[in-house]
Amino acid sequence: MSDFAWHPTRDAIERAQLTRFLRQTGEPDFDAMLARSQQDPAWFTSELIRFLDIRFTRPYDRIVDLADGIQWPRWCVGGEMNIVDSCLRWPERQPAVIWEGEEGFTRTLSYGELEREVTKWAAGLQSLGVGMGDAVGIHLPMVPETVIALLALARIGAVATPLFSGYGAAAIATRLNDVAAKVLITCDGFPRRGKWVNAHQTAQEAIEQCPTVEHVITLDRHGVADWPEAKPAPVRTQAEDPLIVIYTSGTTGKPKGILHTHCGFPVKSAQGMAFHMDIGPGDRIAWITDLGWMMGPWLIYGALVLGGTIVLYDGAPDYPGPERLWQFTARHRVNTLGISPTLIRTLAEHGTGPAKGHDLSALRYFGSTGEPWNPDPWMWLFREVGEGRIPIMNYSGGTECSGGILANHPLAPGKPCGFAAACPGIAADVVDEHGAPIRGAVGELAIRQPWIGQARGFWRDRDRYMQTYWSRVPDVWIHGDWAEIDADGHWFIHGRSDDTLKIAGKRVGPAEVESILVAHAEVVEAAVIGIPDERKGSAMVCFCVAPRHDSGLAEELRSKVAEEMGKPLKPERVHFVDALPKTRNGKIMRRVVRAAYLGEDPGDLMALENPAAVEQIREKARNG
Repeated sequence: MSDFAWHPTRDAIERAQLTRFLRQTGEPDFDAMLARSQQDPAWFTSELIRFLDIRFTRPYDRIVDLADGIQWPRWCVGGEMNIVDSCLRWPERQPAVIWEGEEGFTRTLSYGELEREVTKWAAGLQSLGVGMGDAVGIHLPMVPETVIALLALARIGAVATPLFSGYGAAAIATRLNDVAAKVLITCDGFPRRGKWVNAHQTAQEAIEQCPTVEHVITLDRHGVADWPEAKPAPVRTQAEDPLIVIYTSGTTGKPKGILHTHCGFPVKSAQGMAFHMDIGPGDRIAWITDLGWMMGPWLIYGALVLGGTIVLYDGAPDYPGPERLWQFTARHRVNTLGISPTLIRTLAEHGTGPAKGHDLSALRYFGSTGEPWNPDPWMWLFREVGEGRIPIMNYSGGTECSGGILANHPLAPGKPCGFAAACPGIAADVVDEHGAPIRGAVGELAIRQPWIGQARGFWRDRDRYMQTYWSRVPDVWIHGDWAEIDADGHWFIHGRSDDTLKIAGKRVGPAEVESILVAHAEVVEAAVIGIPDERKGSAMVCFCVAPRHDSGLAEELRSKVAEEMGKPLKPERVHFVDALPKTRNGKIMRRVVRAAYLGEDPGDLMALENPAAVEQIREKARNG
């Protein structure tokens, strides 16, 4: 795409947090600041910490130490700080958390109430023997107690381990055992699409397999933990003390525990939220996510460091109908709403009617992350829902990065499905297989300098971390995404590089073909994989979710791809399925699709929302 869809207004530029940051640094414009931040990450990070007013009980001696190499930076060296001090410094009566449950209940916590609850929880956890460095699992939906628990653990120097609220017992046990968790925080249950999910029972089944878990704290749906009235014993934490271990699904069956620190993840989260979602004191941000995915902790830490208001929705965003998300956004006067492309594709099926008639005048930005866009749903959200007024702030990075590598921002025009620039402080590049920069062509997304949100490795697995990101090009982080920079300097993500197809000697990203498929009026979703082929080396197989399952539609789709991509890239087969295997946050798992179709081990399936979809793909393979 070459045309810009959105241009910033003068008012948007003037009110932007990013404009304030530019004035602080004295840099003349965004491009100059970005270039300097990439060349001198220490300068940028010092300016960022000053801008965010991160509180230290002992100032750091040096901003970064690279004695162990670019792979293992130490930030805020010698500094003493606990990130909760920066989260709970705002006016006592200002709203900190607004919550709405699927069943319609709402609750609000002010910053004063949040601080009192965090203090109470911190003392209660200490009374159970939780202390510095102890790991505690949080198995909760997105309720106010989730925010309280995350901060209370940080307050006493414990290490939070977020767990997706919909995980089964085996997935919970695997993660708790990996961190040797001492305590598990869970709840009795919660509704999803009107049905009760018994979280307590799942948690009990899990801890039977977890010998290190000494206590289980079970909350009721709307309740408060019954802690004794006491003050927590003071704990002095260092800037680089462990804060949180967030698990992502692996391809080998073992999830990766991403380790972050007090001065790392929250600082990068707040940076991303301020510069790209334009959140400052008093602004309201909602993100449709779960604590078990990176965007859950990102939402909590980012908003609270900035003095914003977290607006939580706990439930299915299209229940009891497709208007629910827009009702929620209007009711709570949300300023930035975070969604995923998959959610928008689902809502777009119902047309524009459910999105109309709601007062979205407070909404300034859509945030988007999790996967690449297809043009049609992007334009539907921008034109039909946002009426061309509300830009989509694409934000792409990962758990290992504490947020974005690439993003849109309020000072630059935006293109459909693209990213205006690298995030400040991220020395991003597009490189070939040897690490040389390339432009105007698809290559690997890479990072050439350290940044404060960089993972401090995988939990107890140093070698796997080095192999995953640092083994292909010396001293260059290879992220695992295909990316491209166009003539205007805008970036595009073309999917995971390990998903790439090579058909008759031609490389193609599956997202490009999937965009063609879902552009057809009858195709809701699509996944494209490559399978071994004696003649071509690899052949393309497409899986489509569509109301009509017949050979005529299949041939029409094959011809459509051939027409747009060239005859050599005509799919070998098109299969119709009822659903595609997805993670709980909506990512289509192509590696699972491919493994199931080829009869291989699909690896870790614990994050799947719909395991039954895997069996349907296996059935397609058996039946040809």
